[in-house]
Amino acid sequence: MKKTNTETTRKTKIKKFIKRFIIVCLILGLLGGIYIGIANAVMLNSVSSLIYREDEIMGPEEDCDCIIVLGCGIWEDNTPTPFMRDRLETSINLYKQGYAPKLLMSGDHGKEGYNEVGVMRQYAIDHGVPSEDIFMDHAGFSTYETMVRASGIFGIRKAIVVTQEFHIARSVYDCRAFGIECRGVIATNSGYKVFAKNYIRETLARGKDMIWCMIKPAPTYGGEKIDIHGNGEQTLD
Repeated sequence: MKKTNTETTRKTKIKKFIKRFIIVCLILGLLGGIYIGIANAVMLNSVSSLIYREDEIMGPEEDCDCIIVLGCGIWEDNTPTPFMRDRLETSINLYKQGYAPKLLMSGDHGKEGYNEVGVMRQYAIDHGVPSEDIFMDHAGFSTYETMVRASGIFGIRKAIVVTQEFHIARSVYDCRAFGIECRGVIATNSGYKVFAKNYIRETLARGKDMIWCMIKPAPTYGGEKIDIHGNGEQTLD
């Protein structure tokens, strides 16, 4: 009889623990969802007036240091993905129209054999941009890290950021969080598909970056200062 009572008590405790665990998870999930919703609303609203399409942006402004081009993948044959190609073409068009004197290619070159910024640089050269006007940030592993380094390493104070529509608000927000006066230009869709997963990932990333922009953790790599107004060839590896 004692053994039966002990087993019953143990099972009851387990059931209570599971019930409490589920309740805690639901509460945390609800709070997390509320935070993500608030973070997205705040971020989108705070930068909405600074975002343009290529044919809507007003003329060049004085003292714009550069156009920041965010990497987003390359194929095995070292050619840009459709997302990246679109960003590059929009950025090159703006450069040629005089919106900024330099391009900053920021992407992942964290391992041998994968060089986003090298591919981006070559694409710009192939489309008529002088080599000396192209800077490379080899450690732009995320949108947040790109903006930390744009401000701290390259000394950028005024810029245009180019990326897809679903990504542009976070890019501009992160940029401004580090003291860079910034406008965002949406890369023109060149016929590729933007999937639901892109929007879901971005919704969550906005919540993460809002916290990051408040606590400002250091990027993966630091480095020596580089003058964005100089010769971009100094960033060749």
